[in-house]
Amino acid sequence: MALKTKYQHKTDEEIVHLILNTNNHELFEVLYSRYFNKVKDKCYSFLKDAKQAEEFANDILTKAYEKIPGFKGNSSFSSWLYSITYNYCIDYLRVKKKLHYPDWNSSNEIPEIIDESETDFEEANYENLLTILELIHPEEKVLLLMKYQDNLPIKHIAKTLRISDDAVKMRLKRARTRVIYMYQQKFNSNN
Repeated sequence: MALKTKYQHKTDEEIVHLILNTNNHELFEVLYSRYFNKVKDKCYSFLKDAKQAEEFANDILTKAYEKIPGFKGNSSFSSWLYSITYNYCIDYLRVKKKLHYPDWNSSNEIPEIIDESETDFEEANYENLLTILELIHPEEKVLLLMKYQDNLPIKHIAKTLRISDDAVKMRLKRARTRVIYMYQQKFNSNN
């Protein structure tokens, strides 16, 4: 506990720098305590299983610890960690549910005629949006969360998901269109 208190004023990046330069790997406990619940919550949003989300958070933070020498500081530590988190969850869901995005997308067609400018999500009900996010493919959900919740740049998203920048842009547009379409179908048709 004293270790956490002593370094609580340091930024994540300063702690990573200290870990790498002093070889004091106990400092990772500070980052672990800062991020465990956040990583667990992100995992839970995909898995819907609290125990499994907790196990995944432990695994992901262990993986991050092992990969810390590869942290280059091109993004914030949290962005780097969340990328590991998203990849871990997506890889798991791909295997478990046999979700291959191109196949899923072709069997879940949406009309191409939606004009995004007509949809004002500032007026949208947050709970309704969360409902729709649970209905789309996990990769589309990850894309939207990375872009709009975590504010990650396209290049970072592309690297994380191991696809091209253009594929990220295309899939983001498709994901937004799907969310708008599904939201309108499910919630605006009742008005």
